[in-house]
Amino acid sequence: MLNRRNFLTAAVGVAAAGGLAACAKEDEGSSGSDAGSGGGKKISLGFAQVGSESGWRTANTKSVKEAAKEAGYTLKFSDAQQKQENQISAIRSYIAQKVNVIAFSPVVVTGWDAVLKEAKTAKIPVILTDRSIETSDDSLYVSFIGSDFIDEGRRAAKMLEKVLEKAGHKGAVKIAQLEGTTGAAPAIERAKGFKEIMDAEHKDDWKVVVSQTGDFTRAGGKQVMAAFLQSNPDINVLYAHNDDMALGAIQSIEAAGKKPGKDILIVSVDGVKDGFVAMSEGKINGIVECNPLLGPQLMELVKKVDDGETVERRIKTKEGDFLQEQAKDALPTRKY
Repeated sequence: MLNRRNFLTAAVGVAAAGGLAACAKEDEGSSGSDAGSGGGKKISLGFAQVGSESGWRTANTKSVKEAAKEAGYTLKFSDAQQKQENQISAIRSYIAQKVNVIAFSPVVVTGWDAVLKEAKTAKIPVILTDRSIETSDDSLYVSFIGSDFIDEGRRAAKMLEKVLEKAGHKGAVKIAQLEGTTGAAPAIERAKGFKEIMDAEHKDDWKVVVSQTGDFTRAGGKQVMAAFLQSNPDINVLYAHNDDMALGAIQSIEAAGKKPGKDILIVSVDGVKDGFVAMSEGKINGIVECNPLLGPQLMELVKKVDDGETVERRIKTKEGDFLQEQAKDALPTRKY
């Protein structure tokens, strides 16, 4: 198997279950011949998903399941309900079942070394999807396929420049930031990229006046934005780390008697269909796309890793930046 880290980048309900001590939901599905898509043995893939916290995640899960079925792999799938202990239990379950490959999207960046050492000892290669981890031993996983979250943060800041110009905004820019799940790679890195541009180019006129996690959920975005508006009623910009939090925030903005997209300019990340609908209605000003359809690339990578091949170092899937005037044209093409 591979013993070095390889990077691939792609542009862009919960039930208790038996079998996992931490109560993550697990199911498995397979299709196709016993030979799988490439002939020979049938590949078994254990996939530990973060959860179902957002429209993006739902689309990502669907992509993985459909691609595994198309490839003819046996997929063992678990929903971690956004709890690291559930993912660790799922990974240990996959090790015990002696799957060929393990893939997972880490809830948070730290705390994975012990279980990944167990997988390495069992000679089961591990692929990270969507989110990265911090580890002292890069050989604990063979590849990463996901987006550049720091760059997404930078792009969100550059997009805000265009949004402010288009709105004719003058004066101080008072930004509320809805962060993703604390400790998660996209939350850390989307904030970092945005701050990088803000500090370098807008130190005197932009200020993040309040910032708090909304846990990547619509309900979290609604609740936290309501609190933001009470403590900082003069907020004029919202930067949300994903569309679902932005959509929840819109409800609170409207409940406060303000107009989202006008009184409070909104930039978010993901590009899910509901976000585009809100943009077409003038309620979100701009969206940085993060494509969730990683399934086909993941299945290709699983096959190569299982065959012991040296995998490609970097694969990019198209991501775009969208402003309000592009929303209606883009909406019919949304697959997620």
